[in-house]
Amino acid sequence: MPNTPEAQIYEFDEFRIDVSKRQLTKRNGDQIPLTPKVFDTLVYLVRHCGSVIEKDELMREIWADSVVEENNLNQNISTLRRVFGEKPGEQRFIVTIAGHGYRFVSEVRPILDLGPLVSERASHIEIAKDEPPKAKPQYIVQKRNWLVALVVLAIFALGLSGSYLLRRNGKASDAAIKTIAVLPFKPLVLENRNEALEFGMAETLISKLSGGEIIVRPLSAIRRYSSLEQDSLKAGRELGVESILDGTIQTWGNRIRVSARLLRTSDGKQLWAEQFDDTATDIFAVQDAISEKVAAALKIRLGAREKKHSTENVAAYQLYMNGTYHLDKLRPSDIRTSISYFEQAIAIDQGYALAYTRISQAYGVLAISGEMLPAEAFTQANAAAKKAIELDDSLGEAHDSLCMGMFWNGWDWSAAERECLRSLEIDPNNAASHGNYALLLSNTGRHAEALAESKRSLELNPLHLAQNALEGQILLNAGRADDALIQLRKTSELEPNFWMPHFVAASAYIEKGMFAEAIAESRKEYELSGRNDVPLGTYALARSGKRDEAQTALQELLKLSATKYVPPSNVALIYTALDMRDDALEWLEKAYANRDPKMTFLKVEPKWNSLRNEPRFIDLMKRMKLQ
Repeated sequence: MPNTPEAQIYEFDEFRIDVSKRQLTKRNGDQIPLTPKVFDTLVYLVRHCGSVIEKDELMREIWADSVVEENNLNQNISTLRRVFGEKPGEQRFIVTIAGHGYRFVSEVRPILDLGPLVSERASHIEIAKDEPPKAKPQYIVQKRNWLVALVVLAIFALGLSGSYLLRRNGKASDAAIKTIAVLPFKPLVLENRNEALEFGMAETLISKLSGGEIIVRPLSAIRRYSSLEQDSLKAGRELGVESILDGTIQTWGNRIRVSARLLRTSDGKQLWAEQFDDTATDIFAVQDAISEKVAAALKIRLGAREKKHSTENVAAYQLYMNGTYHLDKLRPSDIRTSISYFEQAIAIDQGYALAYTRISQAYGVLAISGEMLPAEAFTQANAAAKKAIELDDSLGEAHDSLCMGMFWNGWDWSAAERECLRSLEIDPNNAASHGNYALLLSNTGRHAEALAESKRSLELNPLHLAQNALEGQILLNAGRADDALIQLRKTSELEPNFWMPHFVAASAYIEKGMFAEAIAESRKEYELSGRNDVPLGTYALARSGKRDEAQTALQELLKLSATKYVPPSNVALIYTALDMRDDALEWLEKAYANRDPKMTFLKVEPKWNSLRNEPRFIDLMKRMKLQ
């Protein structure tokens, strides 16, 4: 008797393995890419489902021609657990047998493809010419006829109902999708993770899809969704988008494999999916192909920026991705590291406008956070932004960066506004540009316009923590302290460990005369940020009558300023609270000479109200062109 043929197709849970094609797919048709050894591990476990497979046996079978360590097998098992969606500690498919090996426990359905075998046997069956075939009993013939009729009727009915449902639901399912989020691409093998590449792929696709007919959530919005266990549809709902683009990315040697899929958020329907295998040097071609096919699936036209690459040099691009990864962490050490990466990228490609833009943004953050002298940092920031614009005037982010340099340090309000508007002209759906323009409008006293721009920024990026907190600041600048506190509470609910809403809330409580609450918020901000040069708590102490405590805190701040840059406006603020006007004005002059970015709040910050009739303060306002 011949050997029973071994199954080539296996089904379990929502998965299907085709051994001959070396494919793992889901029931909905999604293909899941696996490296050869991971695939072999899965097939061996599935073919021996229910049995305990010793680790040594697995390693002999999977790595028959080489000697490897047990860690290689452990990595394969970990990869499979992630592919199956198992959470840490969960063992729904593969159970670890301590001290032995593994058992595949999901119910497996082998499917034997006997088509060719049946055909071959049928070809050898001949009906004897001199012996007519035996007639089947009449009742069997009638039963078969009825079954055939029922099947045909059922197929016909299904066809009618299907076409009816398509007609009925056609409008809803075919409705144009206008919002999308590109999630960070996930590594197929955790041990080889390259987060710079994962976020770099997402950022490039965001850039390619932006500026056209669709609203794309920015990189800052999707950064939180980098977890390997992230539910894409849940992320889409939180981000308030109609579609999600996600995928996996894997590199080995000089090869790169990218799998991408486009999902409709409302019902999880897959609108498009594809796998790309290429050399790492052709990553730009992969990105072009993905963006073009997503655009085709969404029936949109891509913006002008899609048609060109920011650089054609892969080495420069890789350095840029590393720089962006560090810049987005917003820690001073990481920001300085990012500048180094961007400078290396420019050394390879001196026409890399986007790298110059990121340098500008990095120096701007160092200046505003007090990590560098403002004049020094903004000189670098503005020069980099102007160079980027010289190289590519259509780069909206470069105009936005120059706008902020002119705002925070140049105090040229008209020129800053022109650059902000130019940025929005290039990309009307850039949430950051709307947010920056909102701050400029607010600090120059145009409160209604500022709130409109801030709200537009949050429509485009509703989960942006800084902009949510800045809306509280804009409300406070407009004299709406109660509304500001409501907004800031909402921001803290989004992320309880974010320091910024507590900082602004302290300021709002001061304006309401609620000094104990202001001190508590200031302490909370310090716990979360670690900054000890922000004096709102000290200001509240002085205003609440605790002058001795405020004086002690002031002396500590002055001592700190001898070894570290402290914005002079911070010192001036405490002197104001202590009603020491001459000292306050002297430190405001130092702030003006140092181009202290916080001087941009001079017109709208109510804590300076006690100085507004002072001739020296009036002169400062005139020199800053704020009155």
